[in-house]
Amino acid sequence: MNKFIENIKNIGIELSDNQLQLFNKYYELLVEKNKVMNLTAITEYQEVLTKHFLDSLTLIKVIDINNVDSVIDVGTGGGFPGIPLKIAFPHLKITLLDSLNKRVNWLNEVVVELGLDNINAIHGRAEEFGQNTQYREKYDLCVSRAVANLATLSEYCIPFVKKDGYFVSYKAATANDEMKAADKAIGLLGGKIEEVCSFNLEDTDMERNLIKIKKIKNTAKKYPRKAGLPSKEPIK
Repeated sequence: MNKFIENIKNIGIELSDNQLQLFNKYYELLVEKNKVMNLTAITEYQEVLTKHFLDSLTLIKVIDINNVDSVIDVGTGGGFPGIPLKIAFPHLKITLLDSLNKRVNWLNEVVVELGLDNINAIHGRAEEFGQNTQYREKYDLCVSRAVANLATLSEYCIPFVKKDGYFVSYKAATANDEMKAADKAIGLLGGKIEEVCSFNLEDTDMERNLIKIKKIKNTAKKYPRKAGLPSKEPIK
């Protein structure tokens, strides 16, 4: 935990003892559930702290969290980056979206176990929720660590963002080719790449890229297209 504290201080975050305890409890809940449900291939304590928790928090390299109120985490899986962001920045109102119902049920149990408020998990596909007026263009920020090409992810995510809000895609290796391929899609969806932050995750040789996309105009009503199309036929 001392290494984690040092690493988050290096990116500008200080946590209280209570927040650190919440991260420990979250780790315990994650590895226990992972025995019966596929949540993560990474289970060793220090690796989870670095490759899931710290990685989730690197968002502050490109976003001033003080200016963010509402966040949706698309394809949240085991709760990353949404739950670490909520623990570190309690003022955030967070929606966790995932397509697997049993994962969503577990995430809502975690939220209760950790005593977090203004955060909930919902079950469904981004294509459907992105057309739902309760969620469409309602968020200051959309985040996703989901593994999909950027054109597909943009169609999943940009429709959730308010005009002048942001979508940040967490990517592993160099994403230059993906960004070129996604450029048309991002523009059609109302976005514009504003910044790309590339770095190695602390204490690892893992290359990370945060692609920050600003929503400069409302998304056309036809997007996102019906379920399955964004992944099968990305906008080109």
